[in-house]
Amino acid sequence: MIKIIAVIDGSSYSASVCEHAAWVANRADATIEVIHVLTRRDISSDQANLSGSIGLGARSALLSELAELDAQQARLAQKRGRAILVDAEALISERGVSDVHTRLRNGEIVDTVKDLEDEADLIVMGKRGESANFDTMHLGSNLEKVIRSTHKPVMVASRDFNAPSKLLIAFDGGPSVLKAVAFIAQRPHYNDLPIHLLSVGRDSATERRQLEGAMVTLKDGGFSVTAENLPGNPETVISERVEQEGFDLVIMGAYGHSRIRNLIIGSTTTEMVRSCKVPVILFR
Repeated sequence: MIKIIAVIDGSSYSASVCEHAAWVANRADATIEVIHVLTRRDISSDQANLSGSIGLGARSALLSELAELDAQQARLAQKRGRAILVDAEALISERGVSDVHTRLRNGEIVDTVKDLEDEADLIVMGKRGESANFDTMHLGSNLEKVIRSTHKPVMVASRDFNAPSKLLIAFDGGPSVLKAVAFIAQRPHYNDLPIHLLSVGRDSATERRQLEGAMVTLKDGGFSVTAENLPGNPETVISERVEQEGFDLVIMGAYGHSRIRNLIIGSTTTEMVRSCKVPVILFR
């Protein structure tokens, strides 16, 4: 049976993550496991450096108080985490998904996803986390780490949920996007959604054949498919096309180059996720 892992943190994106996961589950007859991870930041106070001029007795007393504060924070974090999961389960059930499970974990989000990815067919996360500044365009600190570390597709939920009705595949001919095309083509529960293949800045004979091959694969899977090749910068052209044509789900390959190269010239993946106001499914 298909399984979706939805990772939530109590941020404003959590409801959207649940709704996106429920949308996929209802189409694919899938089960959902909702994960909330208690990180060190959630359960521990930042203990100051108590060395120096404070007397030994005073320092010991203060350390004892800080230890008790940590214990209280851990208990509160556990209660809050369970409450977040209860609300998530209720929301997903209201959307018609009957097979929903929840799990509260301690550790780091990236490690948790790695531990559980063998069980999953799709991972759903929010674009930004609980501590994100929504006045900036920065992504959540764990999102890129998860995308880079997992071999399963990751759906990055937008802040607000709208049921997708037309899909855009950002086609660059790389192994990741070919994997995405094959993945979608084998899932007839998306057949009613028209797909547009968009290639940007790739117009050689070889690249045109790749695009045509992707079209054939999707048509053989029962999809209505169109395709085009446009000049320009991929990040700019794709984002503009999504907004102008009303695409509400983008599918693309992720992080085809090394971190070092991305630091030097930037990452199409990061820019696309940042700039698109619709959910993005990423494949590595």
